[in-house]
Amino acid sequence: MYNRYINRAIRANKEEIYEELLEDRGIKKLNQYLTPSFAELTEVRRLSLDEGEHVWKTGDRLWKLAGTHYGDPTLWWLIAWYNEKPTDAHYELGDIVYIPFPLGRVLSYWNG
Repeated sequence: MYNRYINRAIRANKEEIYEELLEDRGIKKLNQYLTPSFAELTEVRRLSLDEGEHVWKTGDRLWKLAGTHYGDPTLWWLIAWYNEKPTDAHYELGDIVYIPFPLGRVLSYWNG
């Protein structure tokens, strides 16, 4: 399984606003992953990939599509990245969702 948190910067959050929460949990800080900057998917790279198409319908979820097409629902974010729509809420009924292949190449492009 691919871990999208590899090579992500982590910030120790000890802000005063969280003082009560930290005390209730018996911890001194919260580690948070910083927002990543994603590699741009250039037109040349996009053209080197194959695409499956799926018409968005009631009940669809990105994690379900990733499970069906990649065998791993945790890779939903690749489909979101490729389509430039970060969440299920960005899709409307009838939208075409593109599923990029082969998976190894897609992951290598996402990593930059």
